[in-house]
Amino acid sequence: MSAQARPAFWRSAAGTAAIEFAILAVPFLCMCFGVIEFGRACWTMEALQESAAQGARCIGVVSSACSSGGAYSASTAKTYIQGVASGWGISLPTADITPTQSTTCAGVSGFSEVQISYTFSTIVGKLIPSLSNQAISVNSCYPSGA
Repeated sequence: MSAQARPAFWRSAAGTAAIEFAILAVPFLCMCFGVIEFGRACWTMEALQESAAQGARCIGVVSSACSSGGAYSASTAKTYIQGVASGWGISLPTADITPTQSTTCAGVSGFSEVQISYTFSTIVGKLIPSLSNQAISVNSCYPSGA
């Protein structure tokens, strides 16, 4: 490159849009994916909370969906709660569900309770390892009719 061509090269504005896009695209895409994953985490928490609430109610009123032969059945209740979570698009292992027919909630006895512990995994965890597997725990109580 000759000495006269160098100043023209440095003053050229060709390609500045591509450089500006390259600089701003990474933070913008990170922000977009972060918002999407945060919304997905909130949606998952809501789905788990609703599954726990429906499961606690099912146990509390001794519905046929949570009983076997007219008596409370923990395995039938877990299957029902898995079905509710599946309706929300969440695959919930039975080990993550803890149904209790007779317990105390907020210091008051005579309640049925469902606790769900779920591990939320996100694609952002591949980029930021501290976010890879986040535990979500929800519980719900319902007055027991039994």
